[in-house]
Amino acid sequence: MSGLTRLAVVIAVVLRFAASAAAETDPGALYARDCARCHDVASPDIRAPGPDDMKAMTTKGIIRALESGSMKPLARNLSAQERVAVAAWLTGKPLVSEPVANGGRCPNVVPAFVRPFDRPGWNGWGADLANTRSRPASAAGITVDNVARLKLKWAFGFAGAISANAQPTVVGGRVFVGGGDRKVHALDARTGCVIWEFASDAPVRTAIMIGRAGVEEQYVAYFGDVRANAYAVDAATGALLWKLKLDEHPAARVIGAPTLYGGIVYVPVSSIEEFTGASGDYQCCSFRGSVVALDARTGARVWKTFTIPEQPRPTKKNPVGTQLFGPSGAAVWSAPTVDVERNALYVATGNSYSNPPADTSDAVIALDLNTGQMLWHRQLTANDAYITGCPPGRSINCPDDHGPDHDFGQSPILVRLANGKRILAIAQKSGVVHALDPDHDGEILWLTRVGKGGTLGGSQWGSAADRDRIYVAISDVRFRAGGRLLLDPLAGGGLFGLDLASGKVSLTIPPSSCGERTQCSPAQSAAVTMVPGVVFSGGVSGYLRAYATANGVILWEIDTARDYATVNGVTAHGGAMDGPGPTIADGMLFVNSGYALWGGRPGNVLLAFSVRDD
Repeated sequence: MSGLTRLAVVIAVVLRFAASAAAETDPGALYARDCARCHDVASPDIRAPGPDDMKAMTTKGIIRALESGSMKPLARNLSAQERVAVAAWLTGKPLVSEPVANGGRCPNVVPAFVRPFDRPGWNGWGADLANTRSRPASAAGITVDNVARLKLKWAFGFAGAISANAQPTVVGGRVFVGGGDRKVHALDARTGCVIWEFASDAPVRTAIMIGRAGVEEQYVAYFGDVRANAYAVDAATGALLWKLKLDEHPAARVIGAPTLYGGIVYVPVSSIEEFTGASGDYQCCSFRGSVVALDARTGARVWKTFTIPEQPRPTKKNPVGTQLFGPSGAAVWSAPTVDVERNALYVATGNSYSNPPADTSDAVIALDLNTGQMLWHRQLTANDAYITGCPPGRSINCPDDHGPDHDFGQSPILVRLANGKRILAIAQKSGVVHALDPDHDGEILWLTRVGKGGTLGGSQWGSAADRDRIYVAISDVRFRAGGRLLLDPLAGGGLFGLDLASGKVSLTIPPSSCGERTQCSPAQSAAVTMVPGVVFSGGVSGYLRAYATANGVILWEIDTARDYATVNGVTAHGGAMDGPGPTIADGMLFVNSGYALWGGRPGNVLLAFSVRDD
């Protein structure tokens, strides 16, 4: 270490000590010491809400984020009292309990949860084992002819939450949904009244999978939380059946929904280490993505397969002497896809975090359903080692040849074409759509670029497909120069239909206006949902639109970014639509609104729309 470098380190330590002393009773100083380096930085690479965004949040919600959410690793230097002080200072609101009338509880007589799959529904992330995010007309009840009649039926608020980013599941006339309030809610689909609530250890962002745990008539709700716990809860009563920690890494979390097949629950594991790894005193990086197979009845682990077979090893030290490790990363952010014919499980992986970059990152991987053995993998972007906070000239923990962050955030879609050919289709944050051959070790059949790509898109959370086309929404968020993150109202967005047999673009829907609000982007980051003749896509602007697949005409649209009167008495408002897409069943559409990251407006509401007047 050079003399100048040593001097810089000493100065940094002295300044940190002085800041710590000044921050003991001043929440503004605490924020400046521990938070401002991310929340005050005008860079999309950071992906943290700015001070103006946090004013719209609740004090309780920010405290939860600091205690058990994504901010927990970075808030380790704050005491409980300091967390409360900082949260109240940011929002300008005291910490008070929000009055709720009766919590929206259902009357004493609640329909029994018997033969739930006899009714139309949407189970888990992709609605089927192939993750097509598509429903037939008979199950959807929403068609080209009646979609324009969709009207708000009810709204449900997540108390104290700063974001609404879990996708609802609809089974047996009930809606199962996680919230930023650290609860899973079972609601009556028609009225939104609360049947039961389950308190999880941490916020639940996964979609919920419903299934039978054994031969008995007991149906179970399976989900995960942001502390990497997997849960099984009685779907009729909300009683806990089992809970298991899937990964001990402090940055590990479960974001992708579990997939249930053959009495086994397959749970993907991801992490936020690419964010926490940016700190100079952090030994970046040691997390490896994985899939864990659990016995659906008992929760016993059947197998666990890491996406990077090699364990991280010491590589080099950063400029302040912290030991670095690699390979790492290749998180699994999305629900696994089941191929019954080949007895295979398909998962898509994220980027590497550190050197050396793994050849299983930014890839589609096939695993044996019974053993977890890796059957094949197909990497689609090489050498993508990436962590946040690495602008030009910075080199604390940044990998050599810092990658583009073109990971996969969505599930592979397994489709059989009309001619019998099978295709595994998936879109990437690079802006490229890929078709692989699942019957020939993932051989690339075609690839087509439809977006520019970047750390916040290309295509982010999910596409939808029928037997002819895959429908891909494009984010491509861009920012204007100056100050905090200012969304560019003229950049990003668009929806494309690609012919699955050839990869040719057969439908192009340009982005729509995002309105007149201060923070506005036409980016379409949320997962896409389709029914015959109609494709739904939500945007960062807060708009949800239904397009005709025949010609791209807008059939219906709603601006969800507003305040709502809720059935459970919680003060609620909508915001950016990102992450989960709408779920559709029996003439109703359910969607969360409010994704509090990188400038999108926060929100805390679940919305239910219906084409019927009853």
